[in-house]
Amino acid sequence: MLASCPFCHIELPVTELEWHANNHLVEEELARDIELAKQISLASPSSSLVDSQLDNAEPSYIFSDWTGQTSTPCSNHSEAHYLENFDQEKIYGLVGLQIKSTLYKVEGGLMTLLKRCLESESKASKSVISGYIDHYQSVASEDSGWGCGWRNIQMMCSHLLMVRKQARDVMFGGSGFVPDIPSLQRWLEIAWERGFDKTGSNSFNQKIYGSRKWIGTTECATLLRSFGLRARIVDFDSISYSGGKRISKHVYGPMDKFIHQRKDDDFCVTSSSIGSHDEHYDLSNHLKCNSTVVDCDSSNDYKGKSMGHQILIDWVWNYFTNHGSTDNKQHVLTSEKTPLYFQHYGHSRTIVGIQKQQGKNGSQDRCSLLILDPAQRTADLERCLTTNRGWQQLIKRGVHTLRKPQYQLCYVDPGTANGEELEQLKTIDSICVRL
Repeated sequence: MLASCPFCHIELPVTELEWHANNHLVEEELARDIELAKQISLASPSSSLVDSQLDNAEPSYIFSDWTGQTSTPCSNHSEAHYLENFDQEKIYGLVGLQIKSTLYKVEGGLMTLLKRCLESESKASKSVISGYIDHYQSVASEDSGWGCGWRNIQMMCSHLLMVRKQARDVMFGGSGFVPDIPSLQRWLEIAWERGFDKTGSNSFNQKIYGSRKWIGTTECATLLRSFGLRARIVDFDSISYSGGKRISKHVYGPMDKFIHQRKDDDFCVTSSSIGSHDEHYDLSNHLKCNSTVVDCDSSNDYKGKSMGHQILIDWVWNYFTNHGSTDNKQHVLTSEKTPLYFQHYGHSRTIVGIQKQQGKNGSQDRCSLLILDPAQRTADLERCLTTNRGWQQLIKRGVHTLRKPQYQLCYVDPGTANGEELEQLKTIDSICVRL
C-alpha cells in the first residue's frame, strides 16, 4: 500500500512513510544550521552577530568521521569548514535513521551450503568461492524490475561487514548492518555531496532517494569509495566493425558512459589506475589470460564470441585464485577476495566464485562462473543447495551464457584510504579489457 508524503508528496510504501517524513525534518534543521554557519563565517570574530547567535546556538555534536579524525563544528570560522561539518551532521542524522534491510536468512549460511555441494562433485574439478555472503532478493512489492543494482550492493556489503573489520568500522557509520534501499539511496546522495562521481551525480540531478531509477557498477563504486574503501571497476569490451568502420560501443550500465576508462593495445592494464598507496596490489596479476585476444563481434560464428568472452572467465579465475586461498590440496577453496558485482546491459548479478572442470580425453578445461541473482528467491536457493538437487541450474554459468558485447565488474581491494588517496577515489575510473 502506498501513501503520499505530506512534505514532498512522493508516493511511498506505508512502511517507509514515517522514516521518509522524519528525514525532511532533519534536513530542515540542518539547512538552518548551515545558513547560520555561513553567516558566522562571513562575519568578523568581534561582530555582535557572532556573539548573539553563538549564545543561542544548540550544543554541537562531537563525533569521528571514517578517517578517524575527531571534529567539532566550531573549531574555526571558515565557510569550507562549516560545509564539511554540515556533511558530518547529515551523516550523523542518517546513522540514527537508517533501517536494517530485511532478508531471508539461510541457516548455516548460503556459502556454506554451496561449498558442501561443490565438495560433493567430482575431484576432477577445482572451485574457488568467497568466504561469506548473504543473498538479497528483489521483492515484488518493493523493487522488482529496477532494484537489482541495489541488491548487489547489499550482497557486497554483507560480505564486507562480515569479513573485513576495517570495512565494518567505516561503513554506514559503524552500524554493523546492511541498510535497506532507501537508506542506501541517502548514503549515495551524501557521497555525491562530498564530491564523489560529480559527473554521475549531475546526471541524476544529485537526487536518487525515493526514485526507481536504475543504477549500476559506477554507483556501487561511488558508495563504497565514499567510506574510504578501494572499490575498483574493470570493463570487458568487445569492438564491433561494419564495412571496415568501427561502431560505437553500447552503453551497458545506466551510468557507465561517464567512467574514465584506461586501456592499452592488448587488454593489459596501466599502472596509473592503481592507487599509489596500495603497495602490495597489482591488478595486472588478474589479467594473465590464457585466451588469445579476438574481435568477438567481427564474426557471426558464436564460437568466436565464446573465445572472446573466455578472457572474462580467465580474469575471474585469476582474480579468485591469486593470493589468499586456503589449503591448495582441497578441490574447493575459500578466497579472501570480495565477490564481484557483475553488470551488463539490462541486469546485474553477483559472482561469488568460479569452478574449473578438467577436460576429458585431452579436451580443454571448462570453467563456470558461480553467480547469485537478485531475481532468484533465496528460499529456492536454500532448498536446492540443502538437497543438492538442481542448484547447478540456478548458480552455474558457463562461457556460452555470456552473450552481451560488454560486461563490467566491481570489487574491493583490502584496506581503507584517506587523505590524498581518498581525494583520488572521488573520480570513478576503470580498467578496460578488450574482448
